[in-house]
Amino acid sequence: MDKTIIVEKKEYSLKKPILITGLPGIGLVGQVAARYLIKKMKGVKVAEIYSPHFPHQVLMGKKGLLRMLKNSIYKVPTPKRDLLVIVGDVQAITSVGQYEVADAILEYVYEKGVRRVITIGGYSTGKMEKERKVFGSANNKRVMEEFKKKGIVFGETKGAIIGVAGLLPGLARLRKMDGVCIMGETHGNYVDSTSAKNVLEKLSEILEFKIDIGDLEKEAKTREKVIRKIEGEIEQQMTGSPKDITYIR
Repeated sequence: MDKTIIVEKKEYSLKKPILITGLPGIGLVGQVAARYLIKKMKGVKVAEIYSPHFPHQVLMGKKGLLRMLKNSIYKVPTPKRDLLVIVGDVQAITSVGQYEVADAILEYVYEKGVRRVITIGGYSTGKMEKERKVFGSANNKRVMEEFKKKGIVFGETKGAIIGVAGLLPGLARLRKMDGVCIMGETHGNYVDSTSAKNVLEKLSEILEFKIDIGDLEKEAKTREKVIRKIEGEIEQQMTGSPKDITYIR
């Protein structure tokens, strides 16, 4: 294999398709949101992405079988349109690889009729806020204004969007496709189910579909309690108060 390939698992058709990606990244916000979306909306796997730019290893399963690292594409039906949702094990490990994989994805989905790309991820602030914003960055003003009306915050973020989350909307513009990255505000050092929930709520509002986020809310509350307990114990250590400190190894 000398380039990225996309292997279709079944024939399928699409209605007004939009691409959604949630690959591993900051706080795993995009990954958690995308996988939950697929599960709750009964997504069906339609293709798999393999690339020589993924890490040079395979995963060993409990039953003795191994498999290649991959990204998977799911068709997720909603009342007004179909979503192509990409989730996966990894991202490409080099700059050249990131561009090659992103371009292969765009070429594939363009042929399927996709003209809008939405990537989801996390925006790290280094703080655990109770109320967390959902930020956005778009590849054209028209899309930015459209998403602003739904409460996505533009213009408050700075820096770079690393990996597929940034490259897909960026390269989409060269193909005259709309592109936007939606980012849930997050600490950055934890798996953030709360930010994933916030992003998913905004996404469902923008794309006009209903999704039961009850299970994700429960998971978010559980994680919040654990994280705040850990932070409290760390603070006790820093202030020299060893009472009741526990250690997680």
